[in-house]
Amino acid sequence: MQNNFSFSRRELLARCGGGLGSIALASLLNDQGLLAEEKSLNPLAPKKPHFQAKAKAVIWIFINGGPSQVDTWDYKPELVKRDGQQLPGFDKSTGFFVNDVGPLMKSPFEFKQYGQCGKYISSIFPNLSKHVDKMAFIHSLWSESNNHSPALFMMNTGIPRMGAPSVGSWVTYGLGSENENLPGFVVMSDPKGRGLPKGHSLNWTSGFLPGAYQGTWLKPSGDPIENMHRAGGVSDSDQQSQIALMEKLNKIQIDQMGADPQMEARIKSFELAYRMQSAAPEALDFAKETKATQELYGIGRPECDHVAKQCLIARRLVERGVRFVQIYSGGMENERSWDGHIDIKGNHTQFAGESDQPVAALLTDLQQKGLLDSTLVIWAGEFGRLPISQKGARPGRDHNPNCNTAWMAGGGVKGGTSYGQSDDVGFKAAIDRADLHDFHATILHLLGLNHEKLTYFTNGRRYRLTDVKGKVIQPIIA
Repeated sequence: MQNNFSFSRRELLARCGGGLGSIALASLLNDQGLLAEEKSLNPLAPKKPHFQAKAKAVIWIFINGGPSQVDTWDYKPELVKRDGQQLPGFDKSTGFFVNDVGPLMKSPFEFKQYGQCGKYISSIFPNLSKHVDKMAFIHSLWSESNNHSPALFMMNTGIPRMGAPSVGSWVTYGLGSENENLPGFVVMSDPKGRGLPKGHSLNWTSGFLPGAYQGTWLKPSGDPIENMHRAGGVSDSDQQSQIALMEKLNKIQIDQMGADPQMEARIKSFELAYRMQSAAPEALDFAKETKATQELYGIGRPECDHVAKQCLIARRLVERGVRFVQIYSGGMENERSWDGHIDIKGNHTQFAGESDQPVAALLTDLQQKGLLDSTLVIWAGEFGRLPISQKGARPGRDHNPNCNTAWMAGGGVKGGTSYGQSDDVGFKAAIDRADLHDFHATILHLLGLNHEKLTYFTNGRRYRLTDVKGKVIQPIIA
């Protein structure tokens, strides 16, 4: 019988050599963490972190519009002394309105010391000030842009241009979700008719990552999620039959055309949408929470009811395994957000009044339920504000990309600590300067992810959230 597997000595050597080469290549790729692993068809299936994580979930209170560091968390006695004086060498193009540059302006708010750490906190945070021993402050953040859209993109994606994946997308790409019936990444925006942040959904886009990692935006009115309820006249069995038929047809196409990750992800998205019709209404319904819990958050109080509901829903979501929740305080710009160009006192009093009690309650509630240690809470906006005044009948402050303050709590953070310093008047980050790549690297580290290894191959190279930069801010980690 003829041997169909005969080949010459030359062919034998070529095949053996190729095989040994493939083994060697696989070994090298494995050593560098580049060897593709067999992946679940569910893109949001839980994944192991690179190392033991301190946090499992994130709740980010995004202070939209640019909070003033010198009127919130960064107390500057020198600014009080130099009130009304000119800032020597100031470049008028630093802010956005070059013709409205005024002198240095002290904070209109009183600062007092709180907690065992003795941190000076503005009077606009009577509730959050009680939690300073849980917080780690970063006073030396800086960004690349004085314009909202690129600064928002920078804070959310690490790049001051639209289209890159957001932090929440990178986190869910790296870790998946612990609840297969809910989205891994959820976003809540201002519900008082003040609009979305500039850039809209590009702030929570999955960019070049698969679409499964896109943030799910909860609409502020009506059904929070499109098609959250089954269409009238359609029974559960009817809907199951529709999904089964669609899955069968999709698999036929895959068998004919070959494996298609995008198609498989789309199939999973339809399945998730079906499961969410029962899971999402329950998760978003806080009516069964005790009266004491609702009062703790401030539900029912006109000035903070909207943020109170969002913070309580955020706790319910992470309690149910959602990986990343982002809440936007403030809407589009100017008086609709923390963008205090006019009347910094009135602007920050209003928005702090909307968020102070709910965010403080979130910290209390997470701690009472044993979730604070595993949940990283972040308070941060896209940039800070200038220590000088913006001229007007009611003085405000212009944008300042050179200095910003953010804080983190829970999730493995060393409470009662401060990292970095701004200069004497809070104009520029001066000591232990930290850019947003450092900020992102630290968030990923607390979740057990090495920012240098969390990569995605596209357009001919491997990309990461921190690009080619970033260092973990170790002093704020417990």
